Amino acid sequence: MPRIAYVNGRYVAHDDAAVHIEDRGYQFADGVYEVCEIRHGMIVDLTRHLDRLDRSLGELQMKSPMSRRALTQIIREVARRNRVKNGLFYLQVTRGIARRDHVFPSADTTPSLVITAKITDPRVIAAKNEKGLKAITLPDNRWDRVDIKTVGLLPNVMARQLAKEAGAQEAIYIDGRGMVTEGAATNVWIVDANGVLVTRPAEHGILRGITRTGLMDVTALLRIPVAEREFSRDELLSAREVFITAATSICFPIVEIDGQTIGNGHPGSVSDKIRSAFFDVAEKTAI
Repeated sequence: MPRIAYVNGRYVAHDDAAVHIEDRGYQFADGVYEVCEIRHGMIVDLTRHLDRLDRSLGELQMKSPMSRRALTQIIREVARRNRVKNGLFYLQVTRGIARRDHVFPSADTTPSLVITAKITDPRVIAAKNEKGLKAITLPDNRWDRVDIKTVGLLPNVMARQLAKEAGAQEAIYIDGRGMVTEGAATNVWIVDANGVLVTRPAEHGILRGITRTGLMDVTALLRIPVAEREFSRDELLSAREVFITAATSICFPIVEIDGQTIGNGHPGSVSDKIRSAFFDVAEKTAI
């Protein structure tokens, strides 16, 4: 079955989907996006994703393309037309089409909206959870407003490419003080020497991940102690467990970083326990 995309008011064949050459997202990365998991025919944590979308739009003084109710209906329709039971949807809003100029276009410029959806294979995800992943560390070279989920991801692209070339699956950023910020496309967690789950505070230097927020709900129910504090690369390497989270990466365990084995070299029990409980706790919106 051919994939279907939504592009500025039309449902079109994925292969025929296109945006204007002067769309500001194309020319300036002047746009924001969200990626949301779909599992067992349910959209996971949709409200929080749309809340973050609204925040990103507000921080960039960008208009929403439509009401939340209308947007939700289009998301559900794209998922249905692509017959996604397990997978994800991708949503992107840009400042719209305008003659190329660095300053904002006129206030009546219509934002552009693109939504796609695709099926993922649960077996591939299960294999990653069973075996664990490898990561590298890199200096954090991104702009200061990483709290906004913009489409300007070239540093992240370069980091992931370096990870791939090193035989790893994620790159973990280290700030100028030697502290861990986050992964190229994930938030980073460790289980420290005292058995406490640790992740960097989201006030500065990282994106406030929706899965990260959901994990806080899960850990509260499971009574797993959590500390939001900075931690160094050295503490990362000596941790009992390391795992990463994102909308499509629920507690992927990291078993090796920069060639050094983490813990006993196998996925840990804390990430497994949280992952097993996550879907039951998360908000679920039927397609």
